[in-house]
Amino acid sequence: MDTRPPLPPFTLETATQKVRLAEDAWNSRDPDRVAMVYTEDTQWRNRAEFPVGREQVRVFLQRKWARELDYRLIKELWAFSDERIAVRFAYEWHDDAGQWYRSYGNENWQFNALGLMVRRYASINDLPISASERLFNWPLGRRPDDHPGLSDLGL
Repeated sequence: MDTRPPLPPFTLETATQKVRLAEDAWNSRDPDRVAMVYTEDTQWRNRAEFPVGREQVRVFLQRKWARELDYRLIKELWAFSDERIAVRFAYEWHDDAGQWYRSYGNENWQFNALGLMVRRYASINDLPISASERLFNWPLGRRPDDHPGLSDLGL
């Protein structure tokens, strides 16, 4: 079976790398790519949805990015232990009517020895914003290395 480095036990450096790799994957908005970092039997809580297994996660992500248009995400390491990472994040997106949102949240992650995510628990809140209030303005895809993070943006 393939591994997904960095592997636990995490250090500050490897936990930070894992968070950036997750951010990059989610900013690809590619459900197949993102789903592959989770175990076959992964367990999630995302808002009021509870996908179980890689295939349910993939379907969930397809629905998400069909609804959350022009999605751009920033994740930031909050805390870590041997095989767990806590993250805070914000992302901006708009619906099909053109209303922009900034969604704020926290995630708790647990990994197996191969570096695959076994559990993901997310709590998320949405704030309607105007287009002029947007802070995540890079071209779709990976956040540029010189773009400010959440703390730098005062979020």
